[in-house]
Amino acid sequence: MNFDERKLPAASANMAALNCIDLSDSDIQKSVSLLRQACLDSGFFYVVNHGIRPEFMDEVFSQSKRFFSLLLDEKMKLLRNEKNRGYTPLLDEHLDPVNQIHGDYKEGYYIGVEVPEDDPQAEKPFHGPNLWPTADILPGWRETMERYHREALEVARAVARIIALALDLDGNFFDQSEMLGDPIAILRLLHYEGKISEPERGIYGAGAHSDFGLLTLLATDDVIGLQICKGKHVEPQIWEYVSPVKGAFIVNLGDLLERWSNCSFRLLSSCCPVSIVLSNACQPASQRIILRKI
Repeated sequence: MNFDERKLPAASANMAALNCIDLSDSDIQKSVSLLRQACLDSGFFYVVNHGIRPEFMDEVFSQSKRFFSLLLDEKMKLLRNEKNRGYTPLLDEHLDPVNQIHGDYKEGYYIGVEVPEDDPQAEKPFHGPNLWPTADILPGWRETMERYHREALEVARAVARIIALALDLDGNFFDQSEMLGDPIAILRLLHYEGKISEPERGIYGAGAHSDFGLLTLLATDDVIGLQICKGKHVEPQIWEYVSPVKGAFIVNLGDLLERWSNCSFRLLSSCCPVSIVLSNACQPASQRIILRKI
C-alpha cells in the first residue's frame, strides 16, 4: 500500500519539517538528494513505503503493549544482562545526567541478533542469545519480535544504501562484511509511563542525547513527544517537536555516521521532555519501537 504524502505534517512554529524518503520511488537520485539535504540540515527524516505491512506493525505494537502490561515481578525475571538483552525498568537509564535529577521515565526491552550460547560469536560483546518471555506467558511474542527485527533490518539496509550514495560511495558500501555486513542491530521496545515531564525540574521521559550507532529507525504511536534541537551548540537551544506519522519511520543519524562523514552529515540532540503532553493530566502512555543499526 502506497503512502499518501499529504499525510505529512506541515511545518509550524514549534514543529520540525522533515524530508520524506519514499523507498518505493524508482527515482533513486531524487531519494539521494532528499536524504543528503536532510542529513546536512538536521539528520532526521521520514521513510515511507518501506515494505513492512501496517497490519504487522499494529501487531508489533500490540505485542509490545502486552509485555509492558505484565506485573513488574514477571518483567524483572528478564532484567537486561551483560549482553545488552532484556528488560530495563523505569528510571534505569539516565541519558542526560547534567540536567536530569532522576533517570528516564520509561521502561524498555532490548532484542539483538539471536546468537546461540555455544556459538563462538557469543563470546563477543553485544552478541549472544536473547532473553524471551515464555510462550505460556506471551504466546507468539518471540516470533513476532524476531520477524520484526528481520524486516526492520532490511529497511535499515535500504536506507544505508541511499546514505552511501549521498556520500558519493558505492551503493553497497555499507553491505560489505568488513563494514556492516553483520551489524549489531538492536531492537528496543520503549514504553513511557504517562508521567508529565517537567524540564525545569529535571524530569524527562527521555533526556537529551544523541544515538551512538550508524542510524536509528523509530516507529511511534500517535502521541507527540520526540523533540530535536538543530543548534545543539547554540544558546539558547531551540527544541522542535517531530510529529509521528502513521506508517512512516522517523530516521535519525548516529554518532558513528557523523564521524565517518567527517562531520559533513549532521547529528542532532533529541529528547522526549514531554512524552505525554497535557497540562494538568495524563493521557494514555506512549509506546516507541526502535531499531538501531551499529
